[in-house]
Amino acid sequence: MKLFYHPDQALHAPASIVLHGQEMPSPESTRRAELLAAGVTACGFNLLEPDDVDTPRLRSRLSRIHSARYLAFLETIHARWSRLQQASGPVTSSVHPCGGGLLYPEHPIGQAGWHLHDLTCPIDADSFRGILASAATAQAAAEALLGGHGTTYALCRPPGHHAGPDRAGGFCFLNNAALAATVLREHFSRVAILDIDLHHGNGTQDIFYYRGDVWTGSLHVDPRQSYPYFWGGANEEGMGEGLGANVNLPLPLGSDAARYLDALDALSARMAAFRPEAAVVALGLNAHRDDPAGGMALVTDDFHAVGRRLAALGLPMVLVQEGGYPTESLGANLTALLKGLFGE
Repeated sequence: MKLFYHPDQALHAPASIVLHGQEMPSPESTRRAELLAAGVTACGFNLLEPDDVDTPRLRSRLSRIHSARYLAFLETIHARWSRLQQASGPVTSSVHPCGGGLLYPEHPIGQAGWHLHDLTCPIDADSFRGILASAATAQAAAEALLGGHGTTYALCRPPGHHAGPDRAGGFCFLNNAALAATVLREHFSRVAILDIDLHHGNGTQDIFYYRGDVWTGSLHVDPRQSYPYFWGGANEEGMGEGLGANVNLPLPLGSDAARYLDALDALSARMAAFRPEAAVVALGLNAHRDDPAGGMALVTDDFHAVGRRLAALGLPMVLVQEGGYPTESLGANLTALLKGLFGE
């Protein structure tokens, strides 16, 4: 198994976010990477560094899943924001086009409100390089799979599954799972994305909602009770060529391992009916009962059972790290999953 992490991801290190109306330290911190890396080491693996961060190949693939104006926004907004009078250090949103905007703004404040869905995605001077490094890590893992490695892992932070074609949200800026699927589609005709994070992968759903070549499935806390609140219902099944290729299994807040694993079995069966040739797993570890995201009641041993189920899929697979925030158990949760995946 090849596992990847680029150290430039540490350049994106927001000091704080606004959540529940309060400013607080961001749980999406460099500490996440340290704990997850320890989980990898405990399995006897080493993390490999992708060759480069910013390449024409990466830019081209990102342009297939994100709009040109959004990519330009991520790259240039901090410099333009810094020229505003009385601007804060990080770029943050203060106005949003609720109900749908009719005009795309030119002003940095308007663009921040257009593209940054919430207040968990501040952008600092070095953030774009760190965000690109996260995407490059997912790309490297997908390319390694195409190189003959049956399962690979990308330690990505910031995560990506809330990032849609034209927006950031929920700590996510570039959709790493969608990028990995885009790489796999260059070789495989049918690819699946299995999202097992605590929260619905609304950005991933948006990217592939009208496509039938990439199946997207997500199990998550009922969005009427938790982030992202506005997407993730069981009635969202895709449209056009994508009709039937999007499956959501929302679970009640506080669901235990039995309910989570039953949902994973059901979602895996729906995925198998699609007959994918390869899969991307949007790997969230935030269903643990101690995770600060709060929403489900799994314990560390339950992630071993998750790993066993992923192994049973019998597919070439890229694991892309999504949620899972700093707790004493975070690294152990990843260790348990990887050991289950390899039958240990």
